[in-house]
Amino acid sequence: MTGDFPAVCLAAAGMQTIPIVMLACYMLMLLVLGYIGFRRSKTTEEDYYLAGRGQRLIVTVLTIMATMFSSAAMLGIPGLIYKDGIGFLLFAMNLPLSGAAVYVLGSRIWRAGRKRGYVTPGDMLSDYYGGSRGVRILAAVTGFLYVIPYIVMQIKAGGHLAQVLFPGTENAFQIGATALSIVTMLYVLIGGMRSVAWTDVIQGSLLLSGMLIAGIATVTAMGGIGGFFEKVNTLPEEALTLPGPSNAWSPWKMLTICLFASLGTMIQPGQWMRYYSAHSANTLRRSSLIFSIVLPICFLFGVMLVALGGRVLFPPDLAADQPHELVKSFDQILVVMMKEHIPQLLGALGPFVVSLLFVAILAASMSTADSNLHSLSAVLTRDIYDRFIRPKSSERERAWVGRSIIVVATFLALGLVQFGERNPDFEPLKLIAEMMLFAIAFSCQLLPVTFDMLFFRRGTKAGAIAGISAGLLTVLAVLIFTKIVGEPVSGLANLSRLLDTGFTGCAVNAIVFVAVSAVTKKLPTNHVETFARDFESDE
Repeated sequence: MTGDFPAVCLAAAGMQTIPIVMLACYMLMLLVLGYIGFRRSKTTEEDYYLAGRGQRLIVTVLTIMATMFSSAAMLGIPGLIYKDGIGFLLFAMNLPLSGAAVYVLGSRIWRAGRKRGYVTPGDMLSDYYGGSRGVRILAAVTGFLYVIPYIVMQIKAGGHLAQVLFPGTENAFQIGATALSIVTMLYVLIGGMRSVAWTDVIQGSLLLSGMLIAGIATVTAMGGIGGFFEKVNTLPEEALTLPGPSNAWSPWKMLTICLFASLGTMIQPGQWMRYYSAHSANTLRRSSLIFSIVLPICFLFGVMLVALGGRVLFPPDLAADQPHELVKSFDQILVVMMKEHIPQLLGALGPFVVSLLFVAILAASMSTADSNLHSLSAVLTRDIYDRFIRPKSSERERAWVGRSIIVVATFLALGLVQFGERNPDFEPLKLIAEMMLFAIAFSCQLLPVTFDMLFFRRGTKAGAIAGISAGLLTVLAVLIFTKIVGEPVSGLANLSRLLDTGFTGCAVNAIVFVAVSAVTKKLPTNHVETFARDFESDE
């Protein structure tokens, strides 16, 4: 995956410095916003992690969008469509469901979070299940297992972008990955949630516009809408149907991915904390409506069109599991399409538009990396350090511990990226979109207890601990025995081809949760009723 990328046509236009200057200005702007956020912040955990719980509509909707759409949207998912054809187009169905999750779950989480002063998912889940230390630890572990792969994905995208900007430069991947890591780490360290949200507004705007520009350029390059669909219709039959050329996307797997990925990605720590930080429940409801309309449009008419166009113009050699020789890596199809076609269409304006799209890719990566670094800091500081290691620590001490976690997590993820680059055949780090699906599979394991807490209220403390544990172990088993061991275990491999791993873990989780809850001590009735009122009360 470290092969040399073709020289960007910007060089031929004598304007190779344009994207470099734009990226430098963009990163400087992020650091300035980090500093402004620091100057406006208060020295409290609530302000650092939740920006004072006062984020209005535009900031809320764009930070939720930017946190969800990462390098997977600009590189990973186009790479899967390029490799496996139109079947993965169904993944767009998860976006309206994600918006519905914000509407239904987010407003309830906001109400109880505001009234009870919660900061992390573990705060709420542990408190509901009788102050359970086990539930708090498992919520933190789930958050960690989700966040680290997501940060790895974003840093990896930074390395690929550097390879495009500096073709032929030695160690370009390592330089780009390191630069993205350090800049993101710095502005999160400085300004906390306020800086993260402000930068997400800019990054989200760049991301959405970048998707649409890339889609328009692709359709134009293929002769307009009619020419585009005429050429797509010439693809091999297996690229136009499920389960696709690699036989990886059965209808049941796509259905379970769309349902459980949409829910799992909306209860991961970064999004959960965004519910707490919103100004009101109405802010979240209005955000969900905008989210459900805007993101599917940008996704379907942006990156999806680019990936299908790339499948036509640069057909991969699937017999050898290799992309076209000019593409070099499945995850790079969007970059190659931009590089090859936008300057041809726009002439002198082309280098500026390509540069904007490079910044959009970087924005997609950084907007998710910052949110996940920030949420991981909150989770490990409040749910582990404050509760189990130093319960009497001062707020100042916890602030420094939280910042230290951001630094350690950044360099841990960077180390994993460097390992994956040295070992390109190591399956868990091979494709960005596959890392995304496994990360979401971990976050899905909070779904049974979350739905029980918000709606059903029948579970017990012991049931919650047993269910989450069983779900996490199931996902880990599928990951280890299908992606890490030399020869995948056939039964688990067949199961992972049939059903989404997040769904499989969640099914085991729910069964264990219900069974153990049926035979263990119930939560006090008055405790459950108090929570029910908090979730359902008016603002």
